[in-house]
Amino acid sequence: MNTTRAMTALALGGFGIGTTEFATMGLLPQIAETFKIPDYEAGHAISLYAAGVVVGAPLIAVLGAKLPRKGMLIGLMLAVALGNGLSAAAQDKTLLLVARFVAGLPHGAFFGIAAVVAAMLVAPERRGTAVARVMVGLTVANLVGVPLATAAGQQIGWRTAYLAVAVIALVTAAAIAAWVPRVPKVEGASMKGEVRAFGRPTVWFAIFTGMIGFGGMFAVYSYVAPLTTEVAGLPASAVPWMLAVFGLGMTLGATFGGRFVDRSAMGSVFGGLVAVCLILVLFGLTATVPAFMFFFLFLLGFVVQILAAALQIRLMDASPDAPSLASSSNHSSLNVANGAGAWLGGLAIAAGWGYTSTAWVGVALSLAGLAIALASVAYERRALTRETTNQTMAMASAASTAVETQPR
Repeated sequence: MNTTRAMTALALGGFGIGTTEFATMGLLPQIAETFKIPDYEAGHAISLYAAGVVVGAPLIAVLGAKLPRKGMLIGLMLAVALGNGLSAAAQDKTLLLVARFVAGLPHGAFFGIAAVVAAMLVAPERRGTAVARVMVGLTVANLVGVPLATAAGQQIGWRTAYLAVAVIALVTAAAIAAWVPRVPKVEGASMKGEVRAFGRPTVWFAIFTGMIGFGGMFAVYSYVAPLTTEVAGLPASAVPWMLAVFGLGMTLGATFGGRFVDRSAMGSVFGGLVAVCLILVLFGLTATVPAFMFFFLFLLGFVVQILAAALQIRLMDASPDAPSLASSSNHSSLNVANGAGAWLGGLAIAAGWGYTSTAWVGVALSLAGLAIALASVAYERRALTRETTNQTMAMASAASTAVETQPR
């Protein structure tokens, strides 16, 4: 088995999905101009894509619980090709929003199942690194794919970006068919078993941590194009470079961050959320200086990629008997954060508070995510204390019964 080829195929899928998810943010001005709408209204394309991820990830994971994972990965990439082809062909705003929703449906399920497959191809202690390697495709998309798509969109037209992603998705489907081995199903996997995972409080704590906490990053990143031109005062040609710097941070975070996650997934969650808060505060205070905007976007990309991998492992550990749903749910939660962050950031801009207000919206969301993560640890400690107490009482009761029944 060639693990490197398998990881490459999975990462290529992440590259295509990452490009289509984030390129829209850099192309908002062009999309808005095409349909004669304001930037924040064009931002609904981001929110509808995120809604597709939220709906599709758990639904596909549950319905496909008994299906071969390799076949599901191929089918999901064909769905990515379809959604992006429809996006490129959309002739009015409504059709574009529908197409973006369709394009988002396979997103979370692909990453979720790919993470499970990657984790099964390596030793248990290397799971964090394996998941991070799959996510490298997403980060390289931000480093190369999104800036190129943005530049091409500015010069040729935004539709070319979605057409390019459709082609990448078809190539990925072929690569998965050729390079990814068939992996065994989880013992006893079923629709009912996957759904049962949602009955665990630890799963919900992890989901809400990502859902709220990650919104901080998206509140800012969704409006990186107008932040670059309207706040930092740079020309539109600087937007692809700003996106590339963020992507470089994500790529380095995925490359080296897996080691932190291997050591402590929960520690990486706490550290990531605290770091995001600090970075956004500094971003909001210095955004008018181009050099600082570049620097803090780089740091933001680095940290959030470690945080994403940590949340992925956290969910898989919380639901070992339903890993596909748990892993896919991470991407649902992150795309709720995507949609909510873009929406709340848009509200702040529409209220007349300026583009830098998105940083303060981001700080509030990240702090809320940190509070949820702290609550999850407190819950687990109480649950462990109760379990230990019950076990001690049971042992004491058994010992007492044994003494009473001894012959005198």
